[in-house]
Amino acid sequence: MVNVPRLVVAAPASGSGKTTVATGLMAAFSERGLAVSPHKVGPDYIDPGYHALAVSGSGRARPGRNLDAYMCGTGLIGPLFAHGAAGCDLALVEGVMGLYDGASGQGELASTAQVSKLLRAPVVLVVDASSQSRSVAALVHGFASWDPEVRIGGVILNKVATDRHEQLLRDALDESGVPVMGVLRRTEQVGTPSRHLGLVPVAERRAEALAAMRELAGRVRAGCDLEALLALARSAPPLDTTAWEAGAGWDEPRDTAGRTEGAGRPGAVASVASAGRGRPVIAMAGGSAFTFSYAEHTELLTAAGADVVPFDPLRDERLPEGTRGLVIGGGFPEVYAPELSANEPLRKAVAELAYSGAPVAAECAGLLYLARSLDGRPMCGVLDADARMSGRLTLGYREAVAVGDSALARAGTRVRGHEFHRTVLEPGAGDAPAWGVVHPERRVEGFVLRGVHASYLHTHWAAAPEMARRFVERCSA
Repeated sequence: MVNVPRLVVAAPASGSGKTTVATGLMAAFSERGLAVSPHKVGPDYIDPGYHALAVSGSGRARPGRNLDAYMCGTGLIGPLFAHGAAGCDLALVEGVMGLYDGASGQGELASTAQVSKLLRAPVVLVVDASSQSRSVAALVHGFASWDPEVRIGGVILNKVATDRHEQLLRDALDESGVPVMGVLRRTEQVGTPSRHLGLVPVAERRAEALAAMRELAGRVRAGCDLEALLALARSAPPLDTTAWEAGAGWDEPRDTAGRTEGAGRPGAVASVASAGRGRPVIAMAGGSAFTFSYAEHTELLTAAGADVVPFDPLRDERLPEGTRGLVIGGGFPEVYAPELSANEPLRKAVAELAYSGAPVAAECAGLLYLARSLDGRPMCGVLDADARMSGRLTLGYREAVAVGDSALARAGTRVRGHEFHRTVLEPGAGDAPAWGVVHPERRVEGFVLRGVHASYLHTHWAAAPEMARRFVERCSA
């Protein structure tokens, strides 16, 4: 049983201010000395970076973690939450889109409402009140009564114009039975600039982000009833779940396919370290150009027997000493294409590692970095393909199956992933594609070449821990 006070911050629609409120609450409670566990519903990489920064005020660093019921399955939401929230005084979960919006055409799947029910967590609804008064009561009543299993315990009114406006809103909500737990005035947006894929990541503007975080915390402290919100979080009942563990199942016997028999359970993964082959060094790209990564990926690789060493392709001219495998996640290489291209020594080192047959796992930004060129600038040249920016946003969940064997997956491995980019790669797939997408459309995409597995598809390895084990085993070979 997990008994961590918890609260889900949701909204009727995107743009209501839930990121502002959730991040401000994380910072405000952390400044009070509480150990706060930050979480984000869905596949978003950028908001968790701000969440991690917000909770650093307590002096106890914690990564922002994602709770994605589509990619990881509903059965892993509780365990992943318990893993992230272990030892915390409070867990705050920022929702995604509108409260009841989920995976397209699949009902409540992956919605904030579904995650709140899986966590048995009360919800505070952030409402953009800028263009309404008494109608706010009808809106809140509708959201509170739509699904009786979703418990909306309070409302935070955002973008309120004047004292008179606030009083009208409060009077209307008195009839709804849902208490007002905060009022934030309509002011200029706190300095969190955006670009083509959302907010600019923390890694690119840490000093400015810290200043913005302090301002957010101050606004939330002044406008929200922190004691009432904390009491609401503490009203969450015990959660019957077992925390996910990256190292669980290391020594379990293999099935006939070589897969750990417990791989379907939370955290099950086989360790190669137990086989006496030493700990291979796996280099993981980071820095401003490669900021998209789930914390569980590093934890799984480490648990499977690897030493994960970060490096910055913008600054480092060599891979970490002893590198035997490479992971390049998502990010914004298109923003830093001139700098990435100018670092010719590292581009050559990456190409040499790939040509040697060493395992390389590249997702989205990593795929572009391995290409021959990006917007006309030379990249690593590992893949016979060229990338460019486009005006079209590719966004959505995908179901896919591994077309053939690779360093990351066996042929036939089925995954659920997510695409999020404004670039185009030509061609989009090699002679040996990485994945066959089976939903929502059928196509092949990505590249498998020597030890390289490169694709636009983002996956969450907690849902398929055997991929981390397989990758580390290949690095040890």
